[in-house]
Amino acid sequence: MSERPAAELLPPNAGGRRFTAERTVRLGDVDVSGELRLDAVARYLQDVASDDALDAGLSNAMGWVVRRTMIRVDRPCTLNERMVLTTFCTGVGRSWAERRTTISGDGGVAVEAVSLWVQVDVVSGRPARLGPEFFDLYGEAAAGRTVSSKLGLPGPPPDAEVRTWRFRETDLDPFEHVNNAAQWAAPESLLAGRDRVGTAELEYLAPVGSDPLDLVVAGDAAWLVDADRVLSAFAWSPTAAV
Repeated sequence: MSERPAAELLPPNAGGRRFTAERTVRLGDVDVSGELRLDAVARYLQDVASDDALDAGLSNAMGWVVRRTMIRVDRPCTLNERMVLTTFCTGVGRSWAERRTTISGDGGVAVEAVSLWVQVDVVSGRPARLGPEFFDLYGEAAAGRTVSSKLGLPGPPPDAEVRTWRFRETDLDPFEHVNNAAQWAAPESLLAGRDRVGTAELEYLAPVGSDPLDLVVAGDAAWLVDADRVLSAFAWSPTAAV
C-alpha cells in the first residue's frame, strides 16, 4: 500500500476502464498571459471525473469529494487550445479511490494529474464504503493496487507571512463548502506572472466556507487557516530549466 496517496503519476493498466473527453480553453479559464490557471485545470479534472462516473452509470456518481490533488504541468494549456482528457482509476481504499488524468492536445499541452477522491453519502456527507458496483466498473483498472488516505504536506512555519483571503458565496457547492476547484484560486494567486511549469499539490484537510481566512505563505508553500486550524495545504515545485 502506498503511504502517500495521489503522489505517483502511474500509466493506465492494459485493461480496465478509461474515459476520454475534449475541452477548449476559454477566456474565463486563463490568466493575463493567456495560460490556463491551476483552478481551471482542477475544474476540468473534476468535470471529467463526474462525466466518467455518469457515463459508467455509477449510482453515486455525484457523491465524491477530493482530499488531495497533484498536478504536473510540463507545457501549459493556452487560450483556445483544444485538449483531450483521459482519466482512469489507479488505486482504491476502503471509502476512497485514486484517479489519474492526462491532458494532451495538438497545441503541445502536456499536463498530468492524480487525485484522491472519497466516496460520501450525499445525504449525510459521511464517507461511504466502496461496494461491488464500483469494483465491477473500476476494479480491473485499479488492478488490486491499494492506496492510503493519509495526507502528507507539512504545516506552516511560525515565521510565515499572513495575508487575508475570502472566497465568494458563488464558490460554495451543494455540500455548503468551497468547491475543490475554487480552492485553487488562493495558491494560484501566488503564481501570478510566474512560469507555470512544475508540480502543484493541494490537500484538503477540512471544509472551507465563505468567511474570511488567513492565507499563510512561506516560499512556494501556502495554507488556508481558520483560528490556527489548517484547512488546506499547498506546495509548488517549479521544474528546473534545462
